[in-house]
Amino acid sequence: MLDYIRLEIRRTLRDVGFVVFGIGMPVGMYLLFTNIGVDGREHASAAVFSMVGMASYGAVGAALGTGMGVAADRQVGWLRQLRVTPLSPMKLVVGRAVTGSVMVLPGITAVLLAGVVVNGVRLSPGQWAALAGLLWVGTLPFTLLGLGNGYRFSAQATGMVNVTCTMGLAVLGGLWFPVSLFPHWLAAIATWTPTNRFGQLGWSIAGGSLPSLGTAAVLAGWFAIFAGYAVSAYRRGTGSA
Repeated sequence: MLDYIRLEIRRTLRDVGFVVFGIGMPVGMYLLFTNIGVDGREHASAAVFSMVGMASYGAVGAALGTGMGVAADRQVGWLRQLRVTPLSPMKLVVGRAVTGSVMVLPGITAVLLAGVVVNGVRLSPGQWAALAGLLWVGTLPFTLLGLGNGYRFSAQATGMVNVTCTMGLAVLGGLWFPVSLFPHWLAAIATWTPTNRFGQLGWSIAGGSLPSLGTAAVLAGWFAIFAGYAVSAYRRGTGSA
């Protein structure tokens, strides 16, 4: 299974689209949001808020992008070939999930580095470690959502569904703009989205506190929902019982 994981990681890193949209776009948006139209008094807080938001946005996009590889493999028959190898279906799904988890790291790292180098964000070593670690672990629900989309839809449809999910969840979850700017009714909905609670993991650490139990509970609920969706889509997409 380790050889399979290494193969999938190399395939993803050679994808120009992943480098541009999974790494370059979150960094570019972060620098844009924090250096245009923001005065000196607002810059420090905006630099931290947007750093977490854009790192989260990039991680969600990369995690969902795992489904693109699955859909493409289904289209060309690669999954059928894998089923005749010694790898069990469970190992194949786990291998894809691990690959997705690894591929979110470049985007997270790039945005955090931009925060330090360009915007002068300063956190303690413990905060940096906790921030990166929680953003990494917190992508697991989105990796499962991406896998479910990949097993459920064609390659073309998966791309459109993933873009819709990434953009919609990022905006609704407050990763681009603070939820406090939303109408009251929309802000109430936003707090139940997986992206908002994902962002709360990072914003809490950057603010010097631990994420709340409510945040962990909501993310756990979404993890269970997306896991069920991924399993159901896998069985339907591969004809497994």
